[in-house]
Formats: sequence, C-alpha cells, structure tokens
Amino acid sequence: MVSRKSVTRRASRVRRKLKMVAGERLRLSIYRSSKNIYAQVIDDAKGHTLASASTLEKDLKGKLKTGADTAAASEVGKLLAERAKKAGVEKVIFDRGAYLYHGRVKALADAAREGGLNF
Repeated sequence: MVSRKSVTRRASRVRRKLKMVAGERLRLSIYRSSKNIYAQVIDDAKGHTLASASTLEKDLKGKLKTGADTAAASEVGKLLAERAKKAGVEKVIFDRGAYLYHGRVKALADAAREGGLNF
C-alpha cells in the first residue's frame, strides 16, 4: 500500500512542474475515486472553475454502466471538452495529480483532446 506521504509528495512534484511550464494556460485537474471520476478546468490566477464534469451528473449517470471504468472517463472527458469550449477555453495544461497516466486518467485525457482541448 502506498503511504499518504508519498502520494502527497508525488502530487506536489507534478504540480510544481506544471507551474514551471504552464505559462498563461488554464489547468485541467482530475480527481479519481474508486467509484467515480471528476474533472475541472481551473483558472489559478483568479481562483475560478470555468468548466467541470463528473460521473455523478444525471445525464451521464443514466447511460453509464458504472462510474469507475474507462468508458465513463471517456464520457467525462468529452463532456468537459464541450463545456470548456463553450466557456472559450482552447489550451489547458493537464494536471494528473498523484495518478499515473494510465487507464481512466489516460482515457479522460484522450477524450478531452479529441473534444478539442489542446494540451
């Protein structure tokens, strides 16, 4: 089992590297639980969330088998990209947090990229 300290250290290391290369881009942040996945586009300069999506939303929950698979993550990525485009967001930087870029995290990122968000 991975300790809480190592997870926090990994997340802060990823966030520190993002801040160095981000420039003026907004941040696409994800949170992955055992049953759901959440994503949001954040403007760190203003401290505002411009677009968000999760598997707990009614329109997604009805058509998904479960919120904890790659198909659900892909749907969240598509929905987030659509909402971000409506908010006028073109370029973001992907913040995977402490999660490995694999499985649900990769599926969400790929779907968001196909939806029109540039990383």
